[in-house]
Amino acid sequence: MDGFDPSTSFSGEIAARYDDHLRGDEAETVAYLSALARGGPVLELAVGTGRIALPLAATGIRVDGIELSPDMIDRLRAKSGGPEIRVVHGDMSVDWAGDGYALIYLVFNTIFNLLTQEGQVRCFQNAARQLADDGAFVVEATVPNDFLALPGDQYVQAERVEADSVTLDVARFDRVTQILDESHVTLGPQGIRITPIATRYIWPSEMDLMARLAGLRLRERSAGWHGEAFDGRSARHVSVYGK
Repeated sequence: MDGFDPSTSFSGEIAARYDDHLRGDEAETVAYLSALARGGPVLELAVGTGRIALPLAATGIRVDGIELSPDMIDRLRAKSGGPEIRVVHGDMSVDWAGDGYALIYLVFNTIFNLLTQEGQVRCFQNAARQLADDGAFVVEATVPNDFLALPGDQYVQAERVEADSVTLDVARFDRVTQILDESHVTLGPQGIRITPIATRYIWPSEMDLMARLAGLRLRERSAGWHGEAFDGRSARHVSVYGK
């Protein structure tokens, strides 16, 4: 995407509005991760505003984070319990928070925010070097099969329709680079607001090879936080890797 800078894509107004529309699966995510952590310590890659880290820490587990956006870190620290989360300001694919973590996790498609295959491989390697020998690395992500059926590899759809505004999702998918260039376009009383994002989608099989390059292996894969069976119709996956 011309003019798009991943390092600033979650700053300013984006960070300020990030918590306005949560996914609604926070409780089940925390329950799954808490059981897998076995008491911790835990590291969240791209910890953001603490959507998962704060309720997970509230269970009594020590949670650290790595986050690229200073504005997202400020949002986290302004929340109750936020100052207790130790956050490294940096790139989740290369920066170090510590070692011996019982659990490292990367959720909500965030692995896709790294826009090259090399960067995504480095993220697996960085997680592996900070993971305890018996620890688990969890990645939750969409299975991007629907992109292969897009007419012209692009789409426009109504993401949100309200009485005084509408938000359109405008996107174009490149099959060669596996990059989705996307803008959320909101039309309302304040005018037009454009929120761009670029992501590199990967399939579970490619992710498994990345894990192998990092010295990790797939332990289990489900289609959701309740252990749903993963098959060819699954829209997302929760994959657990270990050494």
